[in-house]
This record gives sequence, C-alpha cells and structure tokens, in this order.
Amino acid sequence: MNAFFAEFFGTAMIIVFGGGVVANVLLNKTKGNDSGWIVITFGWAVGVFTGISISAPFSGAHLNPAVTLALVLTNKFELSLLPLYVCAQMLGAMFGSLLVWLAYKKHFDVTEDGDAKLAVFCTAPNIRSYWYNVITEIIGTFVLVLGVLYMAKPEVGLGSLNALPVAIIVLGLGLSMGGPTGYAINPARDLGPRLMHFFLPIPLKRNSDWSYSWIPVIGPILGAAIASLIFVLFER
Repeated sequence: MNAFFAEFFGTAMIIVFGGGVVANVLLNKTKGNDSGWIVITFGWAVGVFTGISISAPFSGAHLNPAVTLALVLTNKFELSLLPLYVCAQMLGAMFGSLLVWLAYKKHFDVTEDGDAKLAVFCTAPNIRSYWYNVITEIIGTFVLVLGVLYMAKPEVGLGSLNALPVAIIVLGLGLSMGGPTGYAINPARDLGPRLMHFFLPIPLKRNSDWSYSWIPVIGPILGAAIASLIFVLFER
C-alpha cells in the first residue's frame, strides 16, 4: 500500500467509526439511539486508533491536514508531499462518510431532524459565536498537534505503536473540549463529509451550514501552526 492509499483508507476508517457512532446515537430506530456523548467520543477514538494502525507503516498516519502541515512546519515532512496527503485525506473522509450513509440509509429515511442528519457528517456549535468557536478549535487542535509532534519520528510521522496514545488524546479532547463545537480538530474530517452531505440524496435534509464550514478548517490550521511554533521554540 502506498502513502496515498494509506492516508485515504486511514482517514476513511476514522469517519466510518466516528460518523457511524454519531449516526447510531442520533438517528431514529438505531440500536444505539440516544446513548450519549461518551459513546460518541469513544467511537471517534477507536476510529483514530484503527486509522493510525492501518496507515502508519505506509504513510506515517497523518490522517489530518493540520498534522501534515505541522510536520512540514517543523521540518519533519517534505512540503512537496503536502498536497498529495491532503488530497488523500479529503477523499478518504468523503468515502468514509459515503459508507456511513449507505450503512444507515434506512435510518436517515425515517429521521426527520435535519440537524441530527447534518451532525452525522460534520460539526456545528451549540452556541454560535464564530470568534469563540474558532478559539475552541484552535485550542483543541493545538493540544492534539503538540502531542503528535512529540511522538512523531522525523523521517515519517507516527509509528504504529503511537496509535493508542493519539487515540487517547482524541478521546480526552472529546470529553473535555468537545462541548462547544463538537471538536472537529481536522479540516478533512469536517469539510469532506460536509461536501457529501451536500451531494447525497438525503430526504428532508437541511442546508449544509456553509456559513460555519470555514471554522473547522481555519481553527485547526491555526492551532497546528501555533503548536509547531511552540515545538520549534522549545526544541532549540
């Protein structure tokens, strides 16, 4: 498996588990309906663990444009490979959300709540305040990326043994920092599935909330940049 497909399938696995657990909790007539936030955070963490385990030997398991950017900024990764990785991550996130939609198709059909359907694909704040929403995403991604940078090997990225620590960081972020915005902390994780929500023939769906869509992109990018700066300063 080459790096492109490793990033593609690794990111897809994150969405299959993460989007899948949200669908299980929020959509009507599922086995896990209304089982709560802790179930959701565990689902995302297992998705991260699975994605890293699959892709680490082949691509370094970035699975997140913010992580790839941070590794470039800290001279741990080649700038020339950034577009390839980001493209793979975006397409993988889109593919993963397609699989979630297929698995839960009948539950989408019997759910009338457009907000719940959108939440399967992407994040949204409970209190819409763009400035504070961006700050929340910056803080969450800063914590994630700083942790990743101290685990990453200079020549590639994450090794397979780091799958569990990163998954635990994601679990902790969901439990502690996920309340305001749903902790996107990954531009591909939010934008790719949001695009799929827009294109898929989901009955009674609401708009894809494009007015908010820039926050889960800009916030993680800024958080990754700040984490990279701190890492470089303290590594000197």
